[in-house]
Amino acid sequence: MALFKKFGQKLKQLFQSHAIDEDFFDSLEDTLIEGDLGSRLTEEISSELRALAKKEKNLSAEDLQKKMKELLSRYLKELDVPLGDGLTLFLMLGVNGVGKTTTIAKLSKYYSKKGAKVLLAAADTFRAAACEQLDIHAERLGMRIVKQKTGSDPGAVIYDAITSANAHGDNLILADTAGRMHNKENLLKELKKIDKVIRARGISEENYYRFLVIDATTGQNGLSQAMLFNEAVGLSGIILTKYDSLAKGGALVQIGKLLDIPIAFVCTGEGYDDIRPFNKEEFLDSLVGLDA
Repeated sequence: MALFKKFGQKLKQLFQSHAIDEDFFDSLEDTLIEGDLGSRLTEEISSELRALAKKEKNLSAEDLQKKMKELLSRYLKELDVPLGDGLTLFLMLGVNGVGKTTTIAKLSKYYSKKGAKVLLAAADTFRAAACEQLDIHAERLGMRIVKQKTGSDPGAVIYDAITSANAHGDNLILADTAGRMHNKENLLKELKKIDKVIRARGISEENYYRFLVIDATTGQNGLSQAMLFNEAVGLSGIILTKYDSLAKGGALVQIGKLLDIPIAFVCTGEGYDDIRPFNKEEFLDSLVGLDA
């Protein structure tokens, strides 16, 4: 698996090729910042590893790697997303280009295979291509879709989708949303309006998930995206696309540390079956170079 291996290999090489001295910790801090862990978290990790190295003189490189994994593990959570009783709705969020529409298609197949009756809602009415893309996926997968013309009120699409799902006995709605508008304020206002419609239509909190889709290659921008969308609707979890890329991954740790948002799914390729629940142990092993 290629995920984060480039960064993990760099860390492993650093641990194995340097004596544990000041030069080592200087190089470690540079590498962690390069890996998108940010200066504050980098300083925290470095300080704790320094203290451990000072206390225990005979630590191996692998011991330090395992300690780093333990420290980073505090900030990462997995999110299990079973479908309970009643109608569940996933509000899919993310900037344009991260693979949000394809992720919706993957989730629709993933849950259909588990016996769910899925409805797609094309509530990204800002961008004509978004509705067309979702429509194509719906046709290929044999899913029902609720849509309106470009420029329609996205809240109305969601309203209609919930009405339709209740009438047809669906138990999961996957709702697309706009990732860009004319300005940030309009985007936030629209998302808050959609959120209000969903809550007013009787979707219970335990059946309502707000998922942010992030491209694994995004780096620090992933944190700013999480902060923006979390401000709008309060995120339930992260879904990571391009998980098989040579990304660095530290931004996910920052999102967990600063916003306490868990990770639900990872997308590992272009096919409809290329999605699976996030595995924290696997991610961290790759990130710190224990499997590199």
